[in-house]
Amino acid sequence: MIARVDGQVVLVAGAIPGERVLARIERVGKGVAYAETIGVEDESPDRRPSAADPACGGCLYAHVAYPRQLQIKSVVIADAFGRIGRLPLPSPVVVAPSAEEGYRMRARLHVRGARVGFYREGTHELCDARQTRQLLPASLDALELLAAALANLGGDGAREIVLAENADASERVVHVDATAPLDTQTLDALAAIEGLTGVVSGFGTRGNAHVTDVISLDAAAPVSLRRHVLTFFQGNRFLFRDLVAHVVAQTAPGSNVVDLYSGGGAFALSAAAARGARVRAVEGDRVAAGDLVANCAAAGGGVTPIREAVETFLRGARFHPDIVIIDPPRTGMSREALDGMLRLQAGRLVYVSCDVATLARDARRVVDAGYAIERVDAFDLFPNTPHVETVVVFNRI
Repeated sequence: MIARVDGQVVLVAGAIPGERVLARIERVGKGVAYAETIGVEDESPDRRPSAADPACGGCLYAHVAYPRQLQIKSVVIADAFGRIGRLPLPSPVVVAPSAEEGYRMRARLHVRGARVGFYREGTHELCDARQTRQLLPASLDALELLAAALANLGGDGAREIVLAENADASERVVHVDATAPLDTQTLDALAAIEGLTGVVSGFGTRGNAHVTDVISLDAAAPVSLRRHVLTFFQGNRFLFRDLVAHVVAQTAPGSNVVDLYSGGGAFALSAAAARGARVRAVEGDRVAAGDLVANCAAAGGGVTPIREAVETFLRGARFHPDIVIIDPPRTGMSREALDGMLRLQAGRLVYVSCDVATLARDARRVVDAGYAIERVDAFDLFPNTPHVETVVVFNRI
């Protein structure tokens, strides 16, 4: 939260807007100081008790009542568009809520001996992932059994574990970054751990390296989406379908669509199934592109998968789609990608972002190129954190 003291901007952890707190300065950066709340003098009615370590990943807003979290995120989005993009929004942003516990379907955890957890913010100190409530209890049980089994191998066992599971948790796969080779017998033993359907490592795979979700939108045929354990995915099991449905609803029936940074094809395949769209889906990451190709083949038509970097694809594009869907990484679009996307002169752009600052930056350039913001919606994929997923619809003027 932002405070100002004698003209100095101070970012205060553990506070709520409107409170008066006693805070300790932890460090000073260029133009800003960073502080930790150590006492609350005038308490907000939105403050709630929290036993979680606020520095453990995913707990920074845990002390804030959930409805107020949604309000804060709405204000943060509007502030970024006004301050960074110099753009007013057409209306206040509604942030779709999520259940606060067990929402996360993918996580990267660190291992120390038989302990597994997240890093505390800005450190390499391990903290207990269970207190964050992001993962299902069954997921944590399986991870703890896995870490214990790896520790029994001697040495450090493993450095990191990547977890991926589907929405109903019927499939749960881990990727193990082991510190020593894993022989056949060891891999078999790890794969037999209760709650796991696959174990992947640099020394072999047991079970399935993928998890699969099925998305059904309205009366459309269900879409099957496989996802490799190493495919980047920010899925919230309670909001994933709603997010996909919202993006697909912005595409006109039968439209010609380009889906940039397509991942495994959730938006592309759903738009083809539910709206009859003809979609070119572009993904440059090797692992995610493998999922995209497999998912398109299983769907049997409607989507053309393109395995190359977005910049490369746009460099040679000589057509004008009706709609472009963009879901870039946290860093937003590169200048080359944004220039190439604007050259397509699509009638509508649907920009999905997990970082409101880079979104506001890119939105400014989109508006300057002749587009107007029609609507802005948000989805709280990350409860109890400052992060929010934002969807902006631009129409060409």
